[in-house]
Amino acid sequence: MSKKEKKMAQVDEPITLDIPEEEIWSYQVEGLAAPHIGKPIKHYTFKKIIFALVIVVAVATSIFFSIRTVQKDTFEYKETDSGFELEKFSNTGYITELEIDYVSSVKYDTEDPDPNTNFRVVKDMSRKVTSIGKYALNCDEKVKVISIGADVKYVDPKAFYSCWALQRIEVDEANPNYCDIEGVLYNKDKTTIICVPTDHDTYRAEKYGHAKYDENGYRIEPATDDPNYEQYKKDVLTYVVPSSVTTIGQLAFNYANMADIYLPEGLTSIETLGLFEIPLLNGIYTYKGENVTDTHFTAREALGEVYLSLPEGLKYIGSDALSYNPSLEYIYIPESVTFIGHHAFWDDVYKESGELKGLAEINVAADEDTFKDNTDTGDSWRPQYDYMLFKKSVSVNYSAERKALN
Repeated sequence: MSKKEKKMAQVDEPITLDIPEEEIWSYQVEGLAAPHIGKPIKHYTFKKIIFALVIVVAVATSIFFSIRTVQKDTFEYKETDSGFELEKFSNTGYITELEIDYVSSVKYDTEDPDPNTNFRVVKDMSRKVTSIGKYALNCDEKVKVISIGADVKYVDPKAFYSCWALQRIEVDEANPNYCDIEGVLYNKDKTTIICVPTDHDTYRAEKYGHAKYDENGYRIEPATDDPNYEQYKKDVLTYVVPSSVTTIGQLAFNYANMADIYLPEGLTSIETLGLFEIPLLNGIYTYKGENVTDTHFTAREALGEVYLSLPEGLKYIGSDALSYNPSLEYIYIPESVTFIGHHAFWDDVYKESGELKGLAEINVAADEDTFKDNTDTGDSWRPQYDYMLFKKSVSVNYSAERKALN
């Protein structure tokens, strides 16, 4: 029997105290302190004051260190060989425009009760920020504009992941490594598109006169039957990737609000998660025009010859590169593609009333033997759907003819 079981099995003799009824509130058990019922506590007022002071000091200390923690944690940096890297930005809740150029801190004005105005960002001009780390602004919901300084040499592809309010990324013109086109981040020579801000469509809606808001400040998108919808779609939901671009970077278009995208025929790589989870994405087009720099779509004629789907010359499609795009109904893979990563088109198909919707098949230019010999494919690269008690991959249409434009 264990110690616990033995203890549970013990039966103690009951103890009975014979206490007269009139002494029930004053009876003293031998060896214990006398009852304090009805008697004043010694130094009661003094002890009460001490207790109150202790509570006040504890609360004040807690508030002080809470403010200190916010001040310390708003910006977090680490020193590198070339300067400082922004590792983490934790918004005060009221910063909507962020400059990333020098090591910064937040100073609070204790006299100002308004959280919108009771702080200021202070920069140490002797310490330059030269890199922006992975998830530096992860899931920020307030910052609308980011300004990148002239000395930033490296921006991690995941630096601005899931920044839901971000509309523009602006780069100092003196920066030799990066630039922006209308608030979209590119490398300096514009061969790689790095980050389309998640809320970039709001910036475009305002620029082209389509922005309307409800009483809570949320932007209202026009319905598809709105007479102005087609123009709205061109101005706001369509993006032209410049002809200089050869690479769509990792996470470049993640969560973008976009219906159509025009890619240059010189594109060779769509990196991991490059066109990830764009719910409205329906049309992927390729154009042959040269010296195209304007990302604003006006008409197909301005882009030269245009054809439907991925560019001739594309070689690399990364893992999850075009996944979670349920509105995508057609894809054509040219013979030039030699690598397709795992889950590249994952969850691009679904069932509705027993019918397959979205990407119900994949069209491939090469014949089956050539495709399998020349193209490395990762696990589950094709979309899958529920089929009886298991998952079934969509079919591949080999030796396919490219679909003509409408």
